[in-house]
Amino acid sequence: MQKRIGAAVLAAAAIAMTFTGTAQAETNPSCSSGVTQIGATKYLKSGSTTIASVKQFKGCNKNWGYVYVWDSWRANHREYTIYAGVQVRGAEFPSGYNSARNKQEVWSYGTDTLTKCTKGYGSIVAASYSDGVETEERC
Repeated sequence: MQKRIGAAVLAAAAIAMTFTGTAQAETNPSCSSGVTQIGATKYLKSGSTTIASVKQFKGCNKNWGYVYVWDSWRANHREYTIYAGVQVRGAEFPSGYNSARNKQEVWSYGTDTLTKCTKGYGSIVAASYSDGVETEERC
């Protein structure tokens, strides 16, 4: 009986941890007063495997793009470049574009776009993979 109760408690805890709301970002190195995620997280995938999270944030009177590469993908990919930016409606290319080689995360540079419609942008380029996604538009 105790084993079943213990298993049920563990299962409930696992479910609760899965659905705990918006994920918190790592500390933005360029915005010490903090940032807030805007919009939903999007995911870079290779087939059905999730390899990175892409988010958009606001803080310090700017918009920020953010990419976090998942450990499970990094374990098998040592050479790659991640890119983060803020896509402004009507612009051809993302603003604040920043990149990092073989790192877990990258923040875009802050963009003065709080009064515009924007999307967070993120991509990964590796020998066996190249793709990018945008978050939902926030105005």
